[in-house]
Amino acid sequence: MKPVLALRIALIFAIWMFQPAILAQATQSGLPPVASLQQTSARTPTALCLPGIYLYEPGDCLPGGPSAYLNRMAERGILLPLPPLAYTPIDPSLGEVNVRYGEVRNLPAPVYSSIEDAMRGSKKAAAQRLNGSFVFISYANEQVVDGKRFYEIAPGEWMTANDVSRIGILPRPQGITFSSTPTSAFGWVLTYFAQGPQIETKRTPGSENQDFTGRLLNLYDIVPVFGEQQVDGENWYMIGPDEWAPAKYIARVIPNTTPPKGVTSDRWIEINLYEQTLAVYDQRQLVFATIIASGAEPFWTRPGLFQIYEKHETTPMTGSFEADRSDAYYLEDVPWTMYFDKARALHGAYWRAKMGFPQSHGCVNLTVGDAHWLYNWGQIGDWVYVWDPSGETPTDESLYSSGGY
Repeated sequence: MKPVLALRIALIFAIWMFQPAILAQATQSGLPPVASLQQTSARTPTALCLPGIYLYEPGDCLPGGPSAYLNRMAERGILLPLPPLAYTPIDPSLGEVNVRYGEVRNLPAPVYSSIEDAMRGSKKAAAQRLNGSFVFISYANEQVVDGKRFYEIAPGEWMTANDVSRIGILPRPQGITFSSTPTSAFGWVLTYFAQGPQIETKRTPGSENQDFTGRLLNLYDIVPVFGEQQVDGENWYMIGPDEWAPAKYIARVIPNTTPPKGVTSDRWIEINLYEQTLAVYDQRQLVFATIIASGAEPFWTRPGLFQIYEKHETTPMTGSFEADRSDAYYLEDVPWTMYFDKARALHGAYWRAKMGFPQSHGCVNLTVGDAHWLYNWGQIGDWVYVWDPSGETPTDESLYSSGGY
């Protein structure tokens, strides 16, 4: 055997024999073993580390290449392969109701005291008239006579199909539940105001670049959100490794298990007016989240800390804001209603086809199914925290009335 080769074999054997002693010395010093080994060696590593996440310099290899990419993703909370967001959609049957709804047209619309009077259609025979700018009725009975349809909106009160436009299938719930609080933010994709029915993600943020990934996002898709970046005044969300989408098309929830200031229990409802989302916390864990429709200018939902003070499985809502009542509204059987701030309530809005942007007169509108879940969970006295992280919603008390639907 050549002397040089024998010397190398002896050196390798010595390192192997004394490695436990070196590791023990590193442990006693309070330093991570790899860091201590790095201190005992004057040699500069030249080989790349095996692909992995390195929380400190490994010393015996260079964490570059794939490892550098994995480390960069880990700093954003992204571990590869990317685990799916763990949630469960609520039971769709929560959106079912035992009545049917219709929008009243041709206002003022006649209401007849019998189906015979309704069949004759003489407005002089009308017992009363429904009037306003926004009127919806509920009915449990309908009949078709001689090809004409009639609705019984209350015992002995009938309307014709000429004056009522039936509401078909109610929008499906968007609420999701969690067994434990997610480690990252997440959100619903909203394509209402996009140029098409889908949104294509990009590898880098920015409206001007054409760095598309080929992945298309659909309405109500739920995506994780790992980071945020502003490019040319527009916010972008990082929803995956090297994948970005415009923030304006995502209604985001950022889990925060710390109770808002003033909350004196471990359960509360958080309403984010900027994101148009609602989150429910129980035992300081996120248990439910969904998208909403809050008050639109000048009928904003008022920011602040409130408590649920009244609950109704169904309730009528009526009122107006103009002195001449030209904006009067009348809504029958509003389901799963919980009042928290004067006339402002959390409730199902069977007349809303879309959620995710301000539309109401101050109430927090939800799909019927989402409102049902929330009603089952909620109790009198539960806290409701309403806030706008953008600061765009006014806080001047003089700008707020008692609120409305």
